[in-house]
Formats: sequence, structure tokens, C-alpha cells
Amino acid sequence: QVQLVESGGGLVQAGGSLRLSCAASERTFSTYAIGWFRQAPGKEREFVAALSRNGGSTSYADSVKGRFTISRDKAKNTVYLQMNSLKLEDTAVYYCAADYYWGTPRRNKIEYDYWGQGTQVTVSS
Repeated sequence: QVQLVESGGGLVQAGGSLRLSCAASERTFSTYAIGWFRQAPGKEREFVAALSRNGGSTSYADSVKGRFTISRDKAKNTVYLQMNSLKLEDTAVYYCAADYYWGTPRRNKIEYDYWGQGTQVTVSS
């Protein structure tokens, strides 16, 4: 059973920063690629960023490229999403997800097998 636990969401002003965390077991991160997705009210869940199983490859949505960074701390069994220069349109529930895939990180949510419960990010003006 794969369990993913997100944390780090909150309220931040536009232009500010937040760091989201996705904690799981060591086995999870050695077996699965990890992706971050987000879902705003009334919208579909969309891809944000992903990290390959071996941590050597990343992928970003165009809307966050240059502002967000996905990374992993193997010692803490945690994947992070560092979000800088936040915009109002970044407001959403953010989910981390695990994909049993060993190639270049995938962007399609239907490929992901396990999901966390989500953490709310609200960007205010």
C-alpha cells in the first residue's frame, strides 16, 4: 500500500513563496515517479511538476516553469515542491501522486496510481 502525505499549504500573498512536502516510504520513492498536480474550483486537475524515480529527470508545466522546483530529500523520504513568485492563479488544492513508471516523468494524471489527500494553497492579492 502506497501512502502519500502532503503538507505545507497555506495562505500567501502574491509574489510570495511556499514549499510543499510529500512524504512517503523509502520504498515508494525508489519505485515510483512522483508528480504534483493541482485542482482549482470548477477546473480539472492539472499537471504541475514531476520527478523521475531515480531523481534524475524533471518535468514542469509551462505555467510554473522558472517559478516552481521539484526536488527530493532521500534521507527524509520526502519530495518537495518549492513555489516562488506565486500568482493568484496558483490558488488550488495541490496533490502529490505516484506513478509506477521508470522513464521520463509523465504529465497525464490518468497514469498515476496513488494520490495524497491534497493541501490547499491560497494566493491573495
